[in-house]
Amino acid sequence: PARRGGGPSPAPPRGTVRTERGAAEHGGAAEMLSSPWARFYSNSCCLCCHVRTGTIILGVWYLIINSVVLLILLSALTDPDQYHLTSAELGGEFEFMDDANMCIATAISLLMILICAMATYGAYKQHAAWIIPFFCYQIFDFALNTLVAISVLVYPSSIQDYLRQLPNNFPYKEEIMSVNPTCLVVIILLFISVILAFKGYLISCVWNCYRYINGRNNSDVLVYITTNDTAV
Repeated sequence: PARRGGGPSPAPPRGTVRTERGAAEHGGAAEMLSSPWARFYSNSCCLCCHVRTGTIILGVWYLIINSVVLLILLSALTDPDQYHLTSAELGGEFEFMDDANMCIATAISLLMILICAMATYGAYKQHAAWIIPFFCYQIFDFALNTLVAISVLVYPSSIQDYLRQLPNNFPYKEEIMSVNPTCLVVIILLFISVILAFKGYLISCVWNCYRYINGRNNSDVLVYITTNDTAV
């Protein structure tokens, strides 16, 4: 850039970059605090670790679980007689798991492994877009559990119907059916509520990690517009 008089202008002082970076970060923080969801934002999770670290741990944990499920499904595909339960064993007119359901479950496990690996890589390399599929899965899972809780609350008799359909050799079937139906509904609702609260907390951790990485990447971008007369 050149001065208005025609001579070369001096380079901006070193403190200029720091000032503009600080202003960008301050502006991002102010925008975050002005958001109605700002009170739910935090850089820490589980009271001890950063949300980025927590997201990596969560992604690895889901990755391990889905890998184990995939190994079980592949073992069932290679040896169908070991994992198939006949209708006589179940007391019904269907099989517990046929080949079509096994293939569908295997495809879902592979998809989940891919999503979890993307979330882990995105949190580690600080790529916010890679975390979005895992976050969408969390929302979908939370919605399904909420629908289960609503169905139990609206149709409490469905629990007894479900228990009657279980195999006779199911562990503690008789003890569970002997419990008062109202108490059983309350216990199940409390259990589902605890699960929903925990899942909601994990969703907030992943969302805060996404906001942290996205805000950090945006604050690192500095744009200078130069002309022949002025330098901004």
